[in-house]
Amino acid sequence: MIARAVRALLLAALCAMSWGACRAGTLQYCDHQAALNAEQKDRLFRFGAIIKTELENSGVPLALVARSGLDLSRFGMRYSHAGFSLKASANTPWSVRQLYYACDERRPRIFDQGLSGFLLGTDDPSIGYVSVVFMPAAEAGELERAALDNGRALQLLNTAYSANAYAWGLEYQNCNQWVVEMLAAAWGRIDGVEHARAQAQRWLAERGYAPSRVEVGNRGLMWAGAFVPWLHNDDHPSDDIEQMVYRVSMPASIEGFVRATVPEASRIEFCHTERYVVVHRGWEPIAEGCTPGAQDTVITLVD
Repeated sequence: MIARAVRALLLAALCAMSWGACRAGTLQYCDHQAALNAEQKDRLFRFGAIIKTELENSGVPLALVARSGLDLSRFGMRYSHAGFSLKASANTPWSVRQLYYACDERRPRIFDQGLSGFLLGTDDPSIGYVSVVFMPAAEAGELERAALDNGRALQLLNTAYSANAYAWGLEYQNCNQWVVEMLAAAWGRIDGVEHARAQAQRWLAERGYAPSRVEVGNRGLMWAGAFVPWLHNDDHPSDDIEQMVYRVSMPASIEGFVRATVPEASRIEFCHTERYVVVHRGWEPIAEGCTPGAQDTVITLVD
């Protein structure tokens, strides 16, 4: 019963780390990815190449990217993990700068990962989704300078990680929280100051940032985190715990904030099945099952 409860909570764990994915029916969350065969890897590499072409053609130096990972559909969520894709990355062009939890060290780190590696963090290699948000040159440039500055990136990194970190708390941080606080630091020009995270959160609150509201719906699951070292309840308001609700930063809440703050921002969503890729332009989501719409571009993967 505990294992099932923890798994259910992990599905609400709200941040599928790039350096390890939770596998169904197990507590082995860290450093454990789906075993992919050569065909599956080739499909993801080809999928990544299609996304990279769109990034290259965008004319901007940075994009906000998010991928599906853990199945969060029961909470009405498609995307679990976000980062910044940077053309000028020292790792390789369009690598994704992100927060991941280093399991062996039991600490969060900032990690630059090639786009193909970013996609390999999927929980289901037969179908996957990626969202890419482009911003105008001014906003993208400010964010690029901040994201490429190692000092600023690390200044916003908290030493304690929690996958379900409270979005307005300072005790913990999850991967998506680092992304949105980094965005706030760049656009709010928060640099080289003490309590940078607090100032970033204040800037976000003043501009109407609304973290995702996750209704767990089962009191036992709220406390199953006691068995998992990267889940915590002690940073959440008691009223939220009583209502069995978590308010956390997720890709959807970050994208919503960017859309409201920068109306000129645009979005492309990609998905793949075992046979084709769909490229969908606009803020409305691709239909479930990676079903293409009338205006979508479909690229065949099967030779």
